[in-house]
Amino acid sequence: MQPSSRIRAILGGGASGWEVVHRARKMQRQGVRIIDLTVGQHEDPTPAPILEAMHASAMGGNTRYSDVAGSSELRAAIAERAAARTGAPAGPENVVVTAGGQAALLHAFMATLDAGDAAVMIDPYYVTYPGTIRATGGVPRITPARAEAGFQPDLDALEAACAGARVLLVNSPNNPAGAIYSDETLDGVAEICRRHDLWLISDEVYDGMAWDQPHRSPRALPGMAERTVVIGSLSKSHGMTGSRIGWTLAPEEISALIATYALNATYGIPGFIQDAGLWALREGEAIEADLAGTFHRRRDIAMRALAGRQAVRLSPPQGAMYVMVDVRATGLSGRDFAERLLEEAHIAVMPGESFGASAAGHLRIALTVADADLATALTRIADLAETLAAERAAAG
Repeated sequence: MQPSSRIRAILGGGASGWEVVHRARKMQRQGVRIIDLTVGQHEDPTPAPILEAMHASAMGGNTRYSDVAGSSELRAAIAERAAARTGAPAGPENVVVTAGGQAALLHAFMATLDAGDAAVMIDPYYVTYPGTIRATGGVPRITPARAEAGFQPDLDALEAACAGARVLLVNSPNNPAGAIYSDETLDGVAEICRRHDLWLISDEVYDGMAWDQPHRSPRALPGMAERTVVIGSLSKSHGMTGSRIGWTLAPEEISALIATYALNATYGIPGFIQDAGLWALREGEAIEADLAGTFHRRRDIAMRALAGRQAVRLSPPQGAMYVMVDVRATGLSGRDFAERLLEEAHIAVMPGESFGASAAGHLRIALTVADADLATALTRIADLAETLAAERAAAG
């Protein structure tokens, strides 16, 4: 007997992108102190008021099966939030609550792709994007956004990639690069979607972490609400990564399909977690602002720490909770540099290659440790890069 080839095909024959993370955690289990800058997870637990709301709901009996699409109150609160932030009307009928943003992505692709359909995605991309597309039977089609262009996608290349495709996936504010797509980019994306009759999946889980310009959702652009599925989550905005609560915001007919898939995939999200999410959306504005302010401050710490360094170059992030550092002057790939950094300095970062070819020779650094540890880690990264660059120069 042979197992299904479906899951084996998810990686597409490549590495998972998580190898440095697994090695760092093995070292931690062996007692080595690692400054872990890999995963986008807050260093502190979920804020106490959210946990208190979760506890009260569970103790109050909300532990039975929930509505598969999410409680009517939570869906209404998500719709209100989306309408306020995007400027486009939304109602609870447009919302399905999912087990985090990752499940929302899978649900969205399941509702918009058939087997063999192409889904266009922009490189660099979040690690799971290609595998999520393959999990639906779709085919990832990748187009670049170069560091030299501030990680804004090349619209001509994007247009060419979209010919014959069915879905376009965008992510702004962007993980890993921290880029926020310009008005020109978003207008171009919308025009391409309309011209090629594409579904647009817009991953906006970092919509509350925009530093240098406001977040702008393509859903609000002319003719886009009826073809856009927005991905949202409370993981980053309210420190609820382990609670696994996200959502899709989509045209009503797509939401109905997503709810059908959710019925057969997860059969709903625990009611007490939904109640905690509802509290977070209604009462947690100060929590969201505080968490966002932390990452904005750490972005500035990173920019100061790496200013004037010759062997590293920071692509100034406009949002999200990461910085991308160019280490190509060392002559090493991002993966090789990350391995040496872990071995020699006990600092764990994600190699740029985990996020696609456009991020090769870079490191993605999550701003998820205390300020002092972050500053120490950045200094060690820059020192190692300068040592390696000097060795390269001396070798001719």
